[in-house]
Amino acid sequence: TLRKPISQSSMADWASKNLNMHTQGIFRRRISISNMLSWNGGSIKKPMLITSSRTIKKEACEMFKLVQSYMGDRQTRMDRNHVALVTVTKCWSMQGLRDELYIQLIRQTTDNTCYQSLAWGWELMAISLAFFSPSPKFQSYLEGYIYRHLDSDEKIAQHIKDLKNKKITKSRKKRKQNTEDEGLPISTYAKYCYRKLQKVAVTGGKKGLRKPTVEEIMHARNAILTPSLFGSSLEEIMLRQQDMYPGNKLPWVQTQLSQQVLALGGEQTEGIFRIPGDIDEVNALKLQVDQWKIPKSLSDPNIPASLLKLWYRELEEPVIPQQFYKECINNYENPDAAVAVVQLLPELNRLVLCYLIHFLQIFAQPSNVGRTKMDVNNLAMVMAPNCLRCQSDDPRIIFENTRKEMSFLRMLIVHLDTSFVKGLV
Repeated sequence: TLRKPISQSSMADWASKNLNMHTQGIFRRRISISNMLSWNGGSIKKPMLITSSRTIKKEACEMFKLVQSYMGDRQTRMDRNHVALVTVTKCWSMQGLRDELYIQLIRQTTDNTCYQSLAWGWELMAISLAFFSPSPKFQSYLEGYIYRHLDSDEKIAQHIKDLKNKKITKSRKKRKQNTEDEGLPISTYAKYCYRKLQKVAVTGGKKGLRKPTVEEIMHARNAILTPSLFGSSLEEIMLRQQDMYPGNKLPWVQTQLSQQVLALGGEQTEGIFRIPGDIDEVNALKLQVDQWKIPKSLSDPNIPASLLKLWYRELEEPVIPQQFYKECINNYENPDAAVAVVQLLPELNRLVLCYLIHFLQIFAQPSNVGRTKMDVNNLAMVMAPNCLRCQSDDPRIIFENTRKEMSFLRMLIVHLDTSFVKGLV
């Protein structure tokens, strides 16, 4: 469901308070907010947003050139993947540049008369959202901007036509015009960016110490059209694997990662699911899995175990859908009622959940608990947040429900008959 974004007047108010107003001409007249937020073919001499950091002031002007290079509005010797990599790495490394990049992209995708440049600007925004979120204070502004482009293809085409018919300024005359309408519809980018913004605001983007790579840039671009196996809905994932694994009843990513944990001796590894795998190794495996590959070089079961938890946690809708959350919380002490809730789930969710419970039941066996130190209570504690999501913002309710979520999952591990999923793929 789409939240109602901030109004146009609120966005204008935000801009008037946060934009670093530029000047022009010998009399240094201030440029209007609308001009500050319209496509610019030249360079900028100071950042778009107010900042006191000297480093940000310098980097922001260089970054504007990179944005123009990626969008095809400035010549460069680098290919577009490397332009994106340099841009994203700057912002990933320097938090203060992130909002600056997003406001620059908003500017360069506003009143832009070249459709190809416009599409590439939106593409760079989509790629950037795979690595970092805007600051909380800027998020609502960016969200409002993206929201206004969700269903705007006809308006954009007409707007470009109107702008081209107007008197073109000298800077626009110099611009190499691309008459072909290349690229995806802008609404496709906007819809992807809107979903990605919601997620990255919660997850916080790329973690770890390793800087972004060209492979990750290309993967982020491909994800615009090809949904990732992470962060999508179960239905989307099953649809995506239809060509490669048409006979599978379960998501390939779920079964493969589960089998990898066992193949590497996870059921005999102390702290499995509790001790996280190296974050950079987990990121590298995630990239491989999203390309339907399982590397043979894996040796630490904590790596696939961490990625498996991440896969469950990032599902667009949790394994136990939101409409069943209350029933789960209400029946956290009743084994029969807890098992009955599972039978009510949609078929795909029921299969995925039963496979997970069957997997956890292997670890709950006394012979394995002696080695892992992860008994049924510990397993329920680490896995419950990945299966159930409390929608409340009240800390007291969240705290109280966390205990009930754990207890509900414990009931399933102890009492749910999952023998039918043995050997299921």
